[in-house]
Amino acid sequence: MVQSLSSRAAILPVFAAAAVAGFAVGRARGRISGNLNVPEPQKAVDLQRYLGRWYEIGRYDAIFETGCEGVTAEYSQRPDGLIQVVNTCRQKSPDGRAIAARARAKVVPNSGNAKLKVSFFGPFYIGLYWVMDHGDDYEWSIVGEPTGLYLWLLNREPVLDTNRRDALVERARQLGYDTELIRFTRQPPG
Repeated sequence: MVQSLSSRAAILPVFAAAAVAGFAVGRARGRISGNLNVPEPQKAVDLQRYLGRWYEIGRYDAIFETGCEGVTAEYSQRPDGLIQVVNTCRQKSPDGRAIAARARAKVVPNSGNAKLKVSFFGPFYIGLYWVMDHGDDYEWSIVGEPTGLYLWLLNREPVLDTNRRDALVERARQLGYDTELIRFTRQPPG
């Protein structure tokens, strides 16, 4: 059973609450950036091809994902032109209790659809989401933001063989990310 923020507003799970506060907290604590010179996204994004389910292969640890395994991100087009975002975290194991954080995102103008602003609460779009690079067939994606504090390695399949995972990590390194900081996410077998 997935616990939803919209149906559990009084509880407000850490996964979503800190998604908004995490950026400010990370900056305030002087958290080390994993990329001091974040480049601009490498390719334009065809949103229709980017939509759908992504599996988190690895990430920079963030307070709002503490204890998260089996992480997925689902993107879909809303009738109002915005993007619906549903991030799901399974607590402590790939088959643990699921918590979903729902948000909406809008494309940053003149970004080739590679930069989005995300809102988990109300009208405020404070989260930044940059598709740093992606596979030609949209089979993988590297997501970051301008401070270099956050990084996500995403894939369409939950499990990668070692060669493909190493290639994805190498691409992140080429983009300037400290790949020693990547924490790999446990996913259920594909």
